[in-house]
Amino acid sequence: MVAQGYIEGQSVNRPPLFDVEDYNYWKTRMEFFLQGYDYQLWTIIEEEDLIVLNPREEWTDNDKRILSHNSKAKNLICCALTRREFNRISACKSTKEIWDKLKLTYEGNDKVKETRIDILVTRYEKFQMMTGETITQMYSRLNDISNGLAGLGKAYSIGDIVRKILRSLPNNGIPRSLL
Repeated sequence: MVAQGYIEGQSVNRPPLFDVEDYNYWKTRMEFFLQGYDYQLWTIIEEEDLIVLNPREEWTDNDKRILSHNSKAKNLICCALTRREFNRISACKSTKEIWDKLKLTYEGNDKVKETRIDILVTRYEKFQMMTGETITQMYSRLNDISNGLAGLGKAYSIGDIVRKILRSLPNNGIPRSLL
C-alpha cells in the first residue's frame, strides 16, 4: 500500500513490515535494516541490551545514550510488527528477548528447525522444471528453496545451485551425463 509516497520496502527510515508468511525474508531484511540504521542496534539484538550500572539520579550522558540505543532497537522492531505480533512480544523486557521469541515462534526449536530443513532439502533434491515454466520462474522457485535453507543455516554453494538448475532442465536431447 502506498503511504506518503512510499510503498513497503522503499523507505530507508522505516523498518520492513513483519511478514508472517515468510519470516526468513523479513528476518534478513530487518537485520540489514538495523545494521544500516545503526550497527550498534543489531549488536544489541544479537547479544543483549546494553547495561547501565549507575542509579538513575547519577546517569551520565553516556548512560542516557546507552539507554537510548536499547530503546531505539526495541522500538524499530515493534514498529515493524502487526498488533497481533506486538501482543505476542509485549511482555518481553529486552530487545534480544523480543527477537528470540519471534525466532522461536516462526522458526521453532531445534527439532522443528531440523524438520523444516529436511522438508526443504527434499524439495531441493526433487526439484525439476515444471511444464510451461520459464527459466526465470524456475530459478525464482529454486532460489526460494535455497534461501529458505540458508535462513535455517543450511546453504548450498553457487556451484551446487547451478548444477541443480542444469540437471532440472528438460532433456531435449542433451545426454544427462554432460549435466
